[in-house]
Amino acid sequence: MEFCDECGSMMHGEDGVWVCRSCGFEKARDAGTESAMTTTEGQDTDSGPVDMSEVDDEEIGPTTEVRCPECGHDRARYEMKQIRAADESETRFFTCTECEHKWREDDH
Repeated sequence: MEFCDECGSMMHGEDGVWVCRSCGFEKARDAGTESAMTTTEGQDTDSGPVDMSEVDDEEIGPTTEVRCPECGHDRARYEMKQIRAADESETRFFTCTECEHKWREDDH
């Protein structure tokens, strides 16, 4: 991967040169440097949907006691993700183990 010396954007290889699609800056490609780079060319980036039909709920992830706003069941799987600024708390995502309803909970 190569980054633009002018604006810092990722550059793309075109006809023997690196081209920045943000600012138009170009620089010559160096075969020696590129041989050490890892590319995604030819890699399978989407292997399709994952079949979870034969996986027990306990193997999918942790559960907690929380009331589903859809069916009122008291158990849900959860995961936490940092989707806002790093100095803010993570967002909790829940999936009801009974009806599969999904919801999220933010700290305000």
